[in-house]
Amino acid sequence: MLTKYFTKVVVRFNPFGKEAKTARLFLASIPPRQRIMGTKIENELLNSTSTKEPIIKVVYKDKKEDSVDPRVLSFMEIANKLDGHSRQLRLKETIENH
Repeated sequence: MLTKYFTKVVVRFNPFGKEAKTARLFLASIPPRQRIMGTKIENELLNSTSTKEPIIKVVYKDKKEDSVDPRVLSFMEIANKLDGHSRQLRLKETIENH
C-alpha cells in the first residue's frame, strides 16, 4: 500500500468486532518511518455500547479524503481503493519532477 501520500489517518474500531482484523492490518501496514515523517494517525477504540461507527479515513497530501467501512471491505479491498488515489499522486509527482 502506498502510504507516502497520506497526511492524516483516522481509524475507529471495536477491538472485539468483526472489523478489528481489517483495522489492525491497516494500522500495521503504515510503516514507522511514515509516522515520523509527519503523518498524523488517530486511533480510537470503540466499545460494544458506542454509538460511533467504525471507520478508516485517510486524508491525502492534496487534501482529498477517502473513508471506508472496515466491516464491509477486506483489508485488500481497502488497500486497493486507497492505492488508486495514491498512484495518481505518484504519477503527478513524477511528471512534475521531470
